[in-house]
Amino acid sequence: MTRPITLFTGQWTDLPFEEVCRLAARWGYDGLEIACGGDHFEVDRALADPAYVRAKRDVLEEHGLGVWAISNHLVGQAVCDHPIDERHRAILPARLWDADPEQVRRNAAREMADTARAAGLLGVDTVVGFTGSSIWHTVAMFPPAGAAMIDAGYRDFADRWNPILDVFEEQGVRFALEVHPSEIAYDYWTTHRTLEAIGHRRSFGLNWDPSHMVWQDLDPAGFILEFAERIYHVDCKDTRVRVGDGRRGRLSSHLPWGDPRRGWDFVSTGRGDVHWEDCFRALNTIDYGGPVSIEWEDAGMDRRDGAAEAVAFIRGLAAIRPPAAAFDAVFTSTAGLEG
Repeated sequence: MTRPITLFTGQWTDLPFEEVCRLAARWGYDGLEIACGGDHFEVDRALADPAYVRAKRDVLEEHGLGVWAISNHLVGQAVCDHPIDERHRAILPARLWDADPEQVRRNAAREMADTARAAGLLGVDTVVGFTGSSIWHTVAMFPPAGAAMIDAGYRDFADRWNPILDVFEEQGVRFALEVHPSEIAYDYWTTHRTLEAIGHRRSFGLNWDPSHMVWQDLDPAGFILEFAERIYHVDCKDTRVRVGDGRRGRLSSHLPWGDPRRGWDFVSTGRGDVHWEDCFRALNTIDYGGPVSIEWEDAGMDRRDGAAEAVAFIRGLAAIRPPAAAFDAVFTSTAGLEG
């Protein structure tokens, strides 16, 4: 099967959109997963000006690139988060900020609904992003977080996201949550519970990114098989884990990215601990035919070198095609002829 290989532009929003298109085309990408940041894609402008979306399409076409998904991780994070603080102010568009945390959540929810509308105008059927979580801050379970508190967190998620998903369904667009620490779904069991909380709505699925699974000791390939019908998008990011010396832990001690004292770090795709071939064979098993997007993050490597290297690495894995017949079918055929 042919899967387009795209570059997620979230780590490139400091560059003009046209420059990122030029670079991606030069490196051999088929298209972009466009982030709602910088001048790459502005939801409010897409809704206000029909020429804006056409101009984005024109730039993509000029460079021979396609687009199958857009991403609005940063705004989605604020829909459910508690607390809302200076971290959110730093990542949100200024027009969504307010001194009242609940107003910030309402503004973010409205923007995510508008993101579905903007995606429809752009002609894509998938929005990738975060949900935030009102209970992530309880993950250490001390002070004790009782069952009622956790139950309330999943109800809060459902109450805030169901109206957003109503708009997604009206627009014929799907939301793909990146399963990620700090979200309502961050591992295997919380993903099951998240889907249950919204009644398994078809408009809500998953963005598979193995980098967040590896440092939690989850099986990324097994995750694909478990949630086969909900894998709506794929991001390829890698992680290198270096624990076991008695000092470096998985919680990483509030140390910055790239600090050698950390227990793990994101690294350029193909340079970490993800068993990529197992994962691509699992994608073949579930017949995933959507885009494969490279999300480049590596505190110790130049991003231009990493992005160019990563597309070649992933294209080699994407070339693994499932066979038309079982490899041992020839023996059955031969036995039949000899009989």
